[in-house]
Amino acid sequence: MAPEGIIGHTVIGSGPEKVIILHGWWGDYTAYGSMLPFLDRDSFTYAFMDCRGYGKSREMTGHHSIDQIAADALALADHLGWDEFHTIGHSMGGMVVQKIMHKAVGRVKSAVAITPVPASGSSLDEDGRALFHGAATNDDNRIGILNFLTSSRLSKSWYNYVVRRSHETTSIEAFHDYMLAWTETDFVDEVKGNETPLLVLVGEYDQAITAEAMTHTLLEWFPNATFDIIQNSGHFPMLETPARLATLMENYLYKHS
Repeated sequence: MAPEGIIGHTVIGSGPEKVIILHGWWGDYTAYGSMLPFLDRDSFTYAFMDCRGYGKSREMTGHHSIDQIAADALALADHLGWDEFHTIGHSMGGMVVQKIMHKAVGRVKSAVAITPVPASGSSLDEDGRALFHGAATNDDNRIGILNFLTSSRLSKSWYNYVVRRSHETTSIEAFHDYMLAWTETDFVDEVKGNETPLLVLVGEYDQAITAEAMTHTLLEWFPNATFDIIQNSGHFPMLETPARLATLMENYLYKHS
C-alpha cells in the first residue's frame, strides 16, 4: 500500500529505465495484466498508477480531472526518486501523457500514447452525449460503446468481461467524472510544439481514435511524434494484442533510453 497521500500504484521490474504508465477510462492498471509477462523487467522499472477513484486509489478523495491525474503522476515520480522517466498512457491516460509532457519538460525522456484522446478533448454529438453520460449506470450503454471501439469483432464474453471489470475496479462517481474530463478538457494551446519524443499508437479497428484523427491532432501538434497502427486491434491493444503492444512500446523506449 502506498504511503498516505501517494497515489496507489504497482511497481514491476527493476531496470534502470523508469516508466510511469497510466490506464484508461475503463478500469484500473489491471487492464494491462495480459501484457505483463511480455515486459522487459531487466531494462525497465514500470510504475503502474491507479487514478483516484480506481483500483488501489479507489478511496482517495480529490478531483477526477486530467490535471489531477498528471499532478499525481508527477508526485509519484518524485516519491520514487525518479528525476527522469518515460511515460505511457492509454486513451484517457494518453491524454494525460500529453499534459505530463507539458508540465515536466526536461524530465520526460519519451512518451507513448496508446489510442489517446487528444489534448483538445473528444467532442460528442447529442446521441453520443446520451450514450456516454448514461454509461456510468447503464451496462447496455457500456456494451454499445465497447462495440463501437472494437468494430463489434469480439465475443459477447469479452464485452461482458470488460464491463464487469469496469464495475469491479472503478467507482460510479469517478467513472462519470472522468468521462466529463476527457470529453470537455482542452489544453491544446499548452502543448503545441512540445518536442518530447512521442509514439502514437492506434488500433486498426478502433472507430473512435483513428489514424485520420491522429494526423490532424497529435501528429500535427508534436514535431517529434511518430505513428504506428496495431493490426488486429481495436481501442484496447493491451487486451486484444498484448504481446504486440509490449513490443512496440519497449522498442520505442529502447531508442530513447
